[in-house]
Amino acid sequence: MASLKDVQNKIVGVKKTKQITKAMNMVASAKLRNAQDRIERFRPYADKFYEMLGDLAAGADASVHPLLEVRDEVKTVAIMVTTSDRGLCGAFNVNIITKAMKLAQSKAKEGKAVKMYCIGKKARDAFRKTEFEIVRAQADAMGSFDFTLAASVGNELIAGYVAGELDEVHVVFGEFKSIAKQIPVDLTVLPMATTEAGEAASGGSGDYLYEPSVEGLLAELLPRFIKVQVYRGLLDTSASEHAARMAAMDNATRACDDLTKSLTLLYNKTRQAAITADLMDIVGGAEALKG
Repeated sequence: MASLKDVQNKIVGVKKTKQITKAMNMVASAKLRNAQDRIERFRPYADKFYEMLGDLAAGADASVHPLLEVRDEVKTVAIMVTTSDRGLCGAFNVNIITKAMKLAQSKAKEGKAVKMYCIGKKARDAFRKTEFEIVRAQADAMGSFDFTLAASVGNELIAGYVAGELDEVHVVFGEFKSIAKQIPVDLTVLPMATTEAGEAASGGSGDYLYEPSVEGLLAELLPRFIKVQVYRGLLDTSASEHAARMAAMDNATRACDDLTKSLTLLYNKTRQAAITADLMDIVGGAEALKG
């Protein structure tokens, strides 16, 4: 049986750990409010942008803009995967990496070359150990970012697609549903699916006259559309990270409470056993003196 000192040291250690997890929970909660506000304000804009652009692209010929071109043969696939830079957020990063890994492996089995664009330290570290080529690995970016990061990544993806180096582009991120639910999502951004999006957007609406022309609008909006989708993935992942960390730290705090109770019970049992042993020695000594 463990000594009283050992059990007491464990209780002190668990209580200190609880203080840390509780503080981290409060920090994650404060950061979540800001991140949740950002994605909730940006998401309607991104959805409306997609709807409007789908309407434009549905009525335009694929030859109007290179980003509308659908390759006859897909040889190279780009996968942008977005995770957090830090851990201690449960299975959040693992779920995103698993989603991206399965996508990359399925594309590789089809004989396609896979290029990875890793945003976040966890994504970089995970895919560094694989055979897939990492074109961009950016760590320590998720703590503080703005649209500049999305524009930079989006320009790389657009340049690769226009030059024919990329035939398909996917964005894998953690979509923020609620504080208790974050799901990994695979979004295909290139080539843009004009048929379904266009039918959904233009169903029930008439023909419109555009000024400037549809071609001029697409030339301006299509590159921005890619950057908007990348930025949405970054915002979703940021909010999901803080929500997952808050839940993980809350679970860790409750686990510390349970462990403290069990260790306190063990301490009391150990102390009682030591007291009983001392009493037995005293009684035995007294009986020996009487004899």
